Amino acid sequence: MSIKEKMNKRFYDLQGGLFAKVTKADVGEGAGQLIQNGYTVMAWADPFFPDPSIPKSVKDTMIKEIENGFPSHYTMPMGDRKLREVIAKRIKDTYDVVLDPSRHILITPGSDSGLLYAMLPFLSEGDEVLIPDPSYPSNFVNAKLCGATAIHVPLYPENGYQLDISEFEKRVTPYTKMVVITHPNNPTGTVFNRKSILDLCDFVKKRDLILVSDQAFEDHIYDNREMIAPMSIDGMFERTITTFSISKGLGLSGFRVGYIIANDELMDVYYGGAVNVLGATNTLAQKAAITALEDKSIIKDYHERLLRRRDIAYKILNSIPHVKTILPESGILSWIDISELGTSQEVAAYLLDKAHISVNEGTPYGHQGEGYLRIVHACFWDDQDAVKALNKIKDSLIQLGKEKRL
Repeated sequence: MSIKEKMNKRFYDLQGGLFAKVTKADVGEGAGQLIQNGYTVMAWADPFFPDPSIPKSVKDTMIKEIENGFPSHYTMPMGDRKLREVIAKRIKDTYDVVLDPSRHILITPGSDSGLLYAMLPFLSEGDEVLIPDPSYPSNFVNAKLCGATAIHVPLYPENGYQLDISEFEKRVTPYTKMVVITHPNNPTGTVFNRKSILDLCDFVKKRDLILVSDQAFEDHIYDNREMIAPMSIDGMFERTITTFSISKGLGLSGFRVGYIIANDELMDVYYGGAVNVLGATNTLAQKAAITALEDKSIIKDYHERLLRRRDIAYKILNSIPHVKTILPESGILSWIDISELGTSQEVAAYLLDKAHISVNEGTPYGHQGEGYLRIVHACFWDDQDAVKALNKIKDSLIQLGKEKRL
């Protein structure tokens, strides 16, 4: 018997690329090897990757902090006090939700660990979690790692990928305990509108469920769309755990700083287990995050850049024959329908072979992801580098269509 068979069954079939090929960009060394071999990676949701992009104000703060020597020490596992105060102000300004920095906010080493930690205290064997599909792959995987069953709730392109509560109602059972959403949605870039959010909140309250809302992509909402945080809806703060990140909006993915917001009854438990599960977030990165959140010019500049990039990507990708794409409502991602050209795996492999560009297959994002690709159009600092890469994708997909005599 293999020693691996002694593992918890929740983890048993995870694969890291050591014995079988793994196509997911953030698992194993695949992406790193591609980079070493001169390939272009547009599969990591990391704005401006791989180009330098630390804002001057943030860089100056880091240098000053290193010179004073304090970042060699821990902060409290709940996070730097000043950072929590800055976050509380930000949330009040953005969503009109009043937070106590010492009772409602936990700093986490990135939003991925924060998302798993948000779910972990609630889920056990036999529980079910309703998750929109397509959605962030970790939403589905985390449910399994917690012992629960992920129940896929389809979102449809003809509905603009908005939430349809009738689809949730069809799948709710006595075992349903939680709903997990990524809002704005990854991979579609959808900003769930007021009807979607209010309907979801009514459903969660009526069914006495927990809502986990991952808002990692909240900072860049386009075309004057309204961004509603579920925790701001009446009766939802006590049953909503919200996770945030400085990775997407501020382009500081490598700093690994995120945060969780919840009511104090729940937060007491999160504080109690933080040192065991998460540890203290990097001290220097937290100091840098304070400056990044306080310097309003960063978000303003990046919003202009990323809006321009969105429009560039849409124009190029939407001009490809046999490819359909929607105009992203937020963030840094393009979600394209390539089903006329082949399967997600086939077309992604073709781009890797012909264009030397790595993109995401749609299938890890749920059952609805087959026939789609996710492209991180926000890669590269310079627009022209992005245009070059996007045109290589276009030329390759045109050639694929010709080879298939479409």
